[in-house]
Amino acid sequence: MIENRNMILAIVLSIAIILGYEFLFPTVQPAPQVTVEQATTTDTQTGNATSDLPSVTGTTSGALPSPAVSAEMASDIAKAGRDDVLAASQRVAIHTDRLSGSISLVGGRIDDLSLLDYREELDLSSNKIILLQPRGVENAYYASFGWVAGVGMENVILPDNDTLWQADSNTLTVGEPVTLRWDNGQGITYTKTISIDHDYMFAITQSVSNTSGASVNLHPYGLISRRTTPQVTGFYILHEGLLGVFDETLSEVDYDDLQETGVIETPTTGGWIGITDKYWLTALMPDQSQKVNTRFVHRLDGGTDKYQVDFLNPVQTIPTGGAMESTNFFFAGAKRAVLLDEYSEEYGIDRLDLAVDWGWFYFLTKPIFHVLLWFNEHVGNLGIAILLLTVVIKAAFFPLANKSYVAMSKMKALQPKMTELREQYKDDKAKLNQEMMALYKKEKANPAAGCLPIIVQIPVFFALYKVLFVTIEMRHAPFFGWIQDLSAPDPTTVFNLFGLIPWDPPSFLMIGVWPLVMGASMFLQQKLNPQPADPIQAKIFLFMPIMFTFLLASFPAGLVVYWAWNNSLSILQQWIIMRRMGVKV
Repeated sequence: MIENRNMILAIVLSIAIILGYEFLFPTVQPAPQVTVEQATTTDTQTGNATSDLPSVTGTTSGALPSPAVSAEMASDIAKAGRDDVLAASQRVAIHTDRLSGSISLVGGRIDDLSLLDYREELDLSSNKIILLQPRGVENAYYASFGWVAGVGMENVILPDNDTLWQADSNTLTVGEPVTLRWDNGQGITYTKTISIDHDYMFAITQSVSNTSGASVNLHPYGLISRRTTPQVTGFYILHEGLLGVFDETLSEVDYDDLQETGVIETPTTGGWIGITDKYWLTALMPDQSQKVNTRFVHRLDGGTDKYQVDFLNPVQTIPTGGAMESTNFFFAGAKRAVLLDEYSEEYGIDRLDLAVDWGWFYFLTKPIFHVLLWFNEHVGNLGIAILLLTVVIKAAFFPLANKSYVAMSKMKALQPKMTELREQYKDDKAKLNQEMMALYKKEKANPAAGCLPIIVQIPVFFALYKVLFVTIEMRHAPFFGWIQDLSAPDPTTVFNLFGLIPWDPPSFLMIGVWPLVMGASMFLQQKLNPQPADPIQAKIFLFMPIMFTFLLASFPAGLVVYWAWNNSLSILQQWIIMRRMGVKV
């Protein structure tokens, strides 16, 4: 009875861990202690609290541009179309091998960006991913850079959202930066020089030339603004929302949490701040050597959510006849893990790789990802890479699994004696357990040893699940045949005879070929294990492969392929061990 209880307990615990581990232990790393200051003023248009930005070194006379808009603009936004808004303003085109879009000369915003390498659907005719949207459309999403006046600078005219900048070129491309200029009429000239690399990194150099006859104190800033709450997957193992690294610590804030909090302010030296979707990221990287103040901000505009992440640099004093310069970086693109690592090393950006939600098992997830990429570079197929990775994992755990399967073989060989003991002491449970323990000790058998392969696989299972679910390298990656996206579930189902019947079953009936293969392999593996003598327990065990088939049918196909292949290798290993030990298979 003991060995059956242990096995059932192991299975129940495995299922519980699969369903609930990351729910009980969220993937967000510990956030830094921050002080959320409640607003002291109120937006007259919306009635929502607002908050001024405290300075890092001294006191500012102004605040960063608010995420809020006027009631008139909100009405226009509801009517405006993207093409109309883009056509209504003067623009500098953005052209690279990976990006296309434009910069608005009104406000000097980077607010129009499409990712040329990615489409919304697997179909090559589907639309390319549009990441940034101009101010004036319902789902506006853009980056802006400017200056906040320092103490005593109330009369200095600063560029704002409606400032018309002059550009020295009509196109921004790799190796050909664009410089925007604006003269405030007081002897102060503001410039923004924007450059872009071959991938997704913008460099923004803000400079101020002062011939006003008096010193000027200014704080450079950068912000990302997003209007409306985007549709998220809502899956507990993936963070989508606002995030950043502050003083070497990752902080993740969900949209709904920020709606309740309003403003979160965090001073930091080094790091970055941004907004993430499942596969796409926008992020600001201030000067890594300066202490800056960062914020997560939420406000309502006529019932519409507005989110903003921003940073404020320390005050800089520009003497008359002098100038100042500040360079910051802006990432807007796909969260390619290798590229993020390269940026982190090239620019000294702290832990930029954490923009990818590697999760609780970071120490496993990221290495597994890199091993998969290495195999893929050599075989050209991520599905084959998963199969090869499984072989590597099996080899790594071979000694432990081997001992476990030897123990299970001993238990299977002891089943006739165990059955005799159950019959002999069926009315004396205490005596039965005593005799069972004596038998185990005599034969040097461990009934719990068979659970080890399952327990050992769980962290690897989660780590691979994470890799398949969150990394863009797995998105739309084909295997063979009908599996054209390893990050999506098997698209076939037995309930319409795998497409022969013209009927689309509901999602809970999408039991494809690979889930069935996985279930069959699990059933065969179960048959090699010692079988429970209790008929009820035997039925429970028989039900397990069916339950796992339905459970994993909605998981990424790559994960199901891994599980089925892993079961197959385990069956082969266990069969060989049992034959060597003379146990009937």
